[in-house]
Amino acid sequence: MREYRPDELPDPRNAEILIHVGGELLPRAEAKVSVFDSSVQGGDAVWEGIRVYDGRIFQLDAHLDRLMDSAHAMAFRDVPSREEVKRAIFETLEANGMTDGAHMRLTLTRGPKVTSGMSPSNNKLGPCLIVLAEWKPPVYDAGGIRLVTSSVRRNSPQTVDSGIHHNNLINNILAKIEAEHAGADDALMLDVHGFVAETNATNVFLVKRGELLVPWAESCLPGITRGVVLRLAREDGMPVRESHVTPAQVYTADEMFVTGTMGELTPVLEVDGRTIGVGEPGPVTGRLRELYGELARREGEPLPFA
Repeated sequence: MREYRPDELPDPRNAEILIHVGGELLPRAEAKVSVFDSSVQGGDAVWEGIRVYDGRIFQLDAHLDRLMDSAHAMAFRDVPSREEVKRAIFETLEANGMTDGAHMRLTLTRGPKVTSGMSPSNNKLGPCLIVLAEWKPPVYDAGGIRLVTSSVRRNSPQTVDSGIHHNNLINNILAKIEAEHAGADDALMLDVHGFVAETNATNVFLVKRGELLVPWAESCLPGITRGVVLRLAREDGMPVRESHVTPAQVYTADEMFVTGTMGELTPVLEVDGRTIGVGEPGPVTGRLRELYGELARREGEPLPFA
């Protein structure tokens, strides 16, 4: 299999990155896991997305808390310590000279198996840690995006607990495929009862008559960016309500935006052909983006080499 040329990448600098895999820093073309790895065999892994701003890693402890909690919920054994994970992160960022404008995909797989099969008893060597850091700005258009509602339902606690940040993302991928076929940026996903859960990649916020309305984190990941935005809104005096949210409430919202580490805060201008509000980023969205941007560049784990 050939490697991508620099001109085929979103950022050509990512052709030369070093990636931390199983304790080694390897060039992009050599950074691989075994075909027996649990992530390959069954999506059996947990992950985090983390951003670097001005020599600091934003919300690192919160992300490591969730990584460790997810690994524990998945009954991983011999998980690396927080200090080991931090050391791998710092080594990767330093090797790539990344102190700002970078995004990390942190993955912890259950590790390689001695033979194919579902049973974790076949995992004899312990987990495999991957630190993939790329030069990557926020992935969505800052001016706003369009969504369509997917026919694929988001996992409920009756099937897979969305509070576990696992790598088995097939339903999200199927929803994303529907969105791309419809010419939209992302897909709005409902739960099994028809209430709004999240998009295929982000948490959802609505604004109606000055109130911030957020779907319960029942069939969606209670995202770290979501939590930061809720805290900022409350500290700024905004009325906030977590509730079941219907598609009709989405269509008639004054503003809508989505949150996630990859895209930060992104306005939504249209859903299923309905214009949201006046069809442009609103004042509440703008205020929260400002507060989030200030916080992200002010707080975080300092890079020891920066």
